[in-house]
Amino acid sequence: MLTSDPWLILLVVVPLMAAPLCVLLRHATAAWVVAISVSWLVFAIALKLLFQVLDQGEVFYRIGGWDAPWGIEYKLDTVGAFVVVIIATIGAVVMPYAKKSVENEVSKERIYLFYTMMLLCLSGLLGITVTGDAFNLFVFLEISSLSSYVLISLGRDRRALTAAYRYLIMGTIGATFYIIGVGLMYQVTGTLNIVDLSTIMPAVADTRTILAALAFLTVGISLKLALFPLHLWLPNAYTFAPSVVTAFLAATATKVSLYILLRIFFTVFGEVDIFATFPVQPLLIGMALAGMFLASLSAIWQENLKRMMAYSSVAQIGYMVLGVALATEAGLAGGIIHLFNHALVKGTAFLAIGAIVYCSGAVTLKDLHGIGKRMPLLMAAFIVAGLGLIGIPLTAGFVSKWQLVTATLEADMWPLAALILLSSLLAVIYVWRVFEVAYLRAPPPEASPLKKLPLSMLIPTWALALASLYFGTHAAFTLDIAHIAARQLMGGM
Repeated sequence: MLTSDPWLILLVVVPLMAAPLCVLLRHATAAWVVAISVSWLVFAIALKLLFQVLDQGEVFYRIGGWDAPWGIEYKLDTVGAFVVVIIATIGAVVMPYAKKSVENEVSKERIYLFYTMMLLCLSGLLGITVTGDAFNLFVFLEISSLSSYVLISLGRDRRALTAAYRYLIMGTIGATFYIIGVGLMYQVTGTLNIVDLSTIMPAVADTRTILAALAFLTVGISLKLALFPLHLWLPNAYTFAPSVVTAFLAATATKVSLYILLRIFFTVFGEVDIFATFPVQPLLIGMALAGMFLASLSAIWQENLKRMMAYSSVAQIGYMVLGVALATEAGLAGGIIHLFNHALVKGTAFLAIGAIVYCSGAVTLKDLHGIGKRMPLLMAAFIVAGLGLIGIPLTAGFVSKWQLVTATLEADMWPLAALILLSSLLAVIYVWRVFEVAYLRAPPPEASPLKKLPLSMLIPTWALALASLYFGTHAAFTLDIAHIAARQLMGGM
C-alpha cells in the first residue's frame, strides 16, 4: 500500500537548504552546529521512514502534486529505506567527530566550506535513494559527486588535488555513461519514471538501443561503484582526503552506487530478467572475484593505513556485487546485508585511522610501532573493524559472509563458496600486519608524545564499533530487512 508522506521530501530538502546557510554564516563553529543539527534531524527522519515502510509498505511524495510519470515522484521501499538509514546513520556519527578532525586537517578559512559540501553530499546521496525518476537520479548523483570532489581536494597534502582531479575525470565519465544510457532508454520508451520504464521494458528489451543503454548504464555505475577494474580513482581519493571525508565516503558513496545498480537490474529491467537473457552474470562474477582477490593482495603490500583500507574497500565491493550477480533472494540478501555491515565496519576503521592521524600525525605502519599500547581504546576499535573485515564470528562481517556462502551453496555454486572463504583469509594478512605493528613492536625511544584524543572522536568510533558487534550477534532484524528487500526486488523478475 502506497502512502503519501511529506517527510520524504524533507529528507532531501533540509540538508540541501542548510548547505547555503553554512556559506552565509562563514564561521566554522556555526557551520558545524548547523551540520550536526541537520544530520541528526535527517537520522531521525530516516528511522521514522524505515519503520513506516516496514509497517505500512511503500511511501511516496509527488513534487508539486503532479502525478507520475508527468511529475517527479519520490518513492521509498524497503531496500531504499535501508540504504537511507545507512547514509543518515553515518552522517549523524561523523558530524560530531568532524569538528576536531577537520580543525586538524583542513585550513581554518575553508572549514565552513567543508560543512557546506558535507551537507550537499548528504542531500545528494539521500536524493539518489528516494527519487523515482531516472534523470532526477542523475541530478542527485552529480550533486553528491561534485561535492565529493571538493571535499577530497580540501586535504592539506597537495596530492589531494590530483586525487580529486582523477576522481573528477573518472566520475564524469561514469556519469556521462549513465546519462547516455538514460537518454537511450527515453528515446525508445518516452518516459523517465522508473516504474514506467519497468513496465515498458519487456516490449523493447531486445532492441539494439536498449541493449546499448544497459551496457552504458552498467559501465557508468560500475565506475561510480569502484568495481574492479574500474576502481583506479578510489585508492588515492581515500588516501589523501581529510580523514572524516574518507570515513563518510567509504561508508556511503559506494553503497549508494550499488543501490543504483540494484535499481537498474531488478527494477528497470526487472521484468526482463537480464540474468537469463544477457551474459551479465558471468561478467559480474568475474569482476567481483577479481576485486576480492587482487584488491586484497594489493592491500597486503600497502604501508599507508588509509591506502590499505581503500584497497580493502574495493575487495569488499566485490563481495556485494557477487551477491547481486547470484540473482537469487539469498544472494541479494547477502549483498544488501553486506552493504549495511561494511558501512559500519569500514566507517569504524577509517574513523580510528583519522584519530591516529589527529594524535600522532602518522598514518604509515613504520611510524606506528607500539601504537596499540599507547592508544589502547582506539586501537581496540580498529581491531574490531579488522575482525569484521575478515568475517570472524560475533562480528557483522561474519553475518554477511555466512549469508553469501549459504547463497552460493543454495545456488549449487560451491566453488564460489570456497573462493569467498579463501579471499577472507587474505584479509587476515593485512589486518595482522597492523596488529603486529601496534601490539608486538616496541614504541621507538624517540617517539613524540601523542596529542590527547578528544572524546568527540573516540565516542563516534566506538559507537560504530559497538554497532558492528551488536549486529554481528543480533543479526535477525537486519537480515529480515535484507530478505524482505531482496524478495521485493526479485518480485520484479
